Amino acid sequence: MSLEITINDHLKKAMLAKDEKGLRALRAIKAAILLAKTAEGGSAGLSEDGEIKLLQKLVKQRKDSIEIFEQQNRADLAVKEKEEVEVIEQYLPKQLSAEEIKQVVAEIIKQTGVTNISGLGQVMGIASKQLAGKADGKTISAIVKELLTVNS
Repeated sequence: MSLEITINDHLKKAMLAKDEKGLRALRAIKAAILLAKTAEGGSAGLSEDGEIKLLQKLVKQRKDSIEIFEQQNRADLAVKEKEEVEVIEQYLPKQLSAEEIKQVVAEIIKQTGVTNISGLGQVMGIASKQLAGKADGKTISAIVKELLTVNS
């Protein structure tokens, strides 16, 4: 079942249950899907990969907002963003732990033969493709840098 159909179904359920935080997050997802579908060059439907990227983008935006709100002592707004992140993450594949990401990155480093930080781009390219949807880019980047500086 496509993400759009699932979201519409869950949106109806959230309305009936009067689930305010669920409604906010689901409406945001639905709006993002509609924007992606109607964007110039967009297709009638999103691929599964496109759906995951869209959801990850929404989570990243909210996490960035949380950071800003916490710096500005706006806990009320940060809480709303955290609630939305929780709901949106339910539609993403299970995220890998840092240890699991380290194992994958270590294997990529071994396969490519990269020994120092100058090969960061090469390792990041492969790691980003392999871990797409399973880990965010910021975490992958930090782990790649850590492992490459330890190896050099």
